[in-house]
Amino acid sequence: MQLVSLNVSTCQTIEYNGKQVATGIFKTPAAQPLQVSFQGIEGDEQADLVNHGGSHKAVYGFCTSHYSHWNNVIQRNISWGAFGENLSVDSLSEGSIFIGDQFSVGSCVLEVSQPRVPCFKLGVALGDKTLPKQFTAHGRTGVYFRVLREGTIQVGDALTKIHGVENSVSIESLFRAKFDKSFDEKAFVFSKARQLVALAPEWQEKVR
Repeated sequence: MQLVSLNVSTCQTIEYNGKQVATGIFKTPAAQPLQVSFQGIEGDEQADLVNHGGSHKAVYGFCTSHYSHWNNVIQRNISWGAFGENLSVDSLSEGSIFIGDQFSVGSCVLEVSQPRVPCFKLGVALGDKTLPKQFTAHGRTGVYFRVLREGTIQVGDALTKIHGVENSVSIESLFRAKFDKSFDEKAFVFSKARQLVALAPEWQEKVR
């Protein structure tokens, strides 16, 4: 896997249902290498620290191959970072990425901690309020990482898996178990997920 685009943003204010709301979703590609700390990436801000950011959601990755689907849905070409991701990565498939997987990228080490759950701001950013619901139904919503080793990353860096967890669950199966009513392995997936120390506390609550 390779880092195709490295994206960050400062907080902006948007209007939603007549209210002013701060958001950090409008990410744009960075041309230079950036420092990565345990709390996130240099120059990147989150407005809602309950639902975004923090040590268990320090870095958000999204697969570049998903863009073609959403370009067709929205009927325009979307730029890297449009889904709020820090890392636009080729071949970052939710079906083959598991909780607790560790990846080296640049001089950093990242660990998979949970799926991403979209909020209304995604719809605002892309001009379609139905997108969060569509995004959830599509089931490929990206990957949150915690940072195990701080360092520097840049476009072109390889993401190399260096560790996996036995009897883990994939990001895709965990997300479907929570949100897809037709998914018939919920109990099995949740029982496995409850044993995973790498699963973020937010999702430990969801799988109880």
